Amino acid sequence: MCRNIKTLFNFDPPATEEEIQAASLQFVRKLSGFNAPSKVNEEAFQLAVEEVTAAASKLLSTLVTNAEPRNREIEAEKARERNALRFGTAE
Repeated sequence: MCRNIKTLFNFDPPATEEEIQAASLQFVRKLSGFNAPSKVNEEAFQLAVEEVTAAASKLLSTLVTNAEPRNREIEAEKARERNALRFGTAE
């Protein structure tokens, strides 16, 4: 799994369309191996991003959970702590 793709489900406030699009872009980049596609592949690349964004939006809007929504600040702090342990640096 691409480390740049973040969990978007069950947050308060919910993921924005921009966050979903950014995760979709990262996913398509990972699959294609292109950070930026060539002119000849640009249309296919953009179409893939749009379709993945639509599928991700549909998925997030239909998932159900009984768990309490997660807090973005708390999750970010946990991620910083994990990174500090993993890389031996504190931010």
